[in-house]
Amino acid sequence: MSRIEAAYKVAQERYAEVGVDAAAAIAKLAGVAISLNCWQGDDVAGFEGEYALGDGLAVTGSHPGKARNGDELRADLDEAYRLIPGRHRLNLHAIYAECDGPAVERDALETKHFSRWIDWAKAKGHGLDHNPSYFSHPKSSSGFTLAHQDAGIRRFWIDHGIAIRNIAADMGQALGTPCVNNVWIPDGLKDLPADRKGPRERLTQSLDEIFAEPLDPKYVRDAVEPKLFGIGSESYVVGSYDYYLGYAVKRGKVLCIDTGHFHPTEVMGDKLSSVFSFVDEVLLHVSRGVRWDSDHVVLLNDEVLLIAQELVRGDFLGRTHIGLDFFDASINRVAAWVIGCRSTQKALLRAMLDPIARMKDAERAGDYTSRLCLGEEAKSLPWGAVWDYFCELQGAPVGEAWLAELKKYEQQVLAARKAPSSTKSRAAVAVD
Repeated sequence: MSRIEAAYKVAQERYAEVGVDAAAAIAKLAGVAISLNCWQGDDVAGFEGEYALGDGLAVTGSHPGKARNGDELRADLDEAYRLIPGRHRLNLHAIYAECDGPAVERDALETKHFSRWIDWAKAKGHGLDHNPSYFSHPKSSSGFTLAHQDAGIRRFWIDHGIAIRNIAADMGQALGTPCVNNVWIPDGLKDLPADRKGPRERLTQSLDEIFAEPLDPKYVRDAVEPKLFGIGSESYVVGSYDYYLGYAVKRGKVLCIDTGHFHPTEVMGDKLSSVFSFVDEVLLHVSRGVRWDSDHVVLLNDEVLLIAQELVRGDFLGRTHIGLDFFDASINRVAAWVIGCRSTQKALLRAMLDPIARMKDAERAGDYTSRLCLGEEAKSLPWGAVWDYFCELQGAPVGEAWLAELKKYEQQVLAARKAPSSTKSRAAVAVD
């Protein structure tokens, strides 16, 4: 018996004393797939090679080793998945199409432009999720896309949404697992609008057209993502939380909740049971907003733990698609994936190891003292030993051992990459 297994056996007995089955928690966690965000690996650059990042998005830092193409990005992802216990997914943006020849505009993208991603995912056993890219493009330079006043520009972005949705369905069918296709747009205004209604009416019309064709939910799930505000849209965001909550309920769509897209005093975990009362499924983008939507690497903090507790205690995991959403170029980009995913998994495991049944029984009996006591004492139970054993079972490094392995990858692979050439400024490209 290994040292890790011996520690687990002691922890398992301790959890049994409080009515928790540690083995069942491990088995449950093994079934939770988290979708890694492809854009962490290359600072949201994509493969178009023409437009600079814009529309309220910004990545800071210059750590060496940024992925410059699909092969390098997939290699980095392979390394990340190797260091993360369990089997997981990939969240892919439209700008990561591989066209192999003349550039293909976003409204003309086809499944063949993502064939390498599909082949790779099939070979590695990963599911794919997808996103249309409504940013960093000449036709988004005004700050408006699906809600644009110009019918021609709006038409371009509607067609883009339709194309990516069809590609997502093909991905889901090819891989045998539903592809979550998530729509986020940057549309909004820096200062106070004279007309709040008009853009939202146009957005509704655009979304309805994108989603008009019935597609099999076995292959694709349609999601919509709200935001509080962004750089350049501080005063008015067309796709606000209230707007998309209403749209998701009325149109039967998946509601995306991004933990960085709300006011700093709002608690995302507190929203879940309310939202699940009226929507069938939620797409959860786990991020860490230090200052509004700053998208820092996810840590095991109180916010993430509360979200995990709500998902577990409300039995919502089967109705939740969990993905990561951050970008940090100041640290090793592969390490960011590993830290963020393992932290999210740790939060879920801790939630699964809470003496939930006893706490609920105490609450129903009006014994709030016992409920509080059980919750506090659970914080010092040996969940770390259970986590280590879970990693060992899954063939992933235990503890900080993964860092030494990643340092080797950094020296042998990432250090050999030269800095990518600068991209053309989006401001220098004329709008058609």
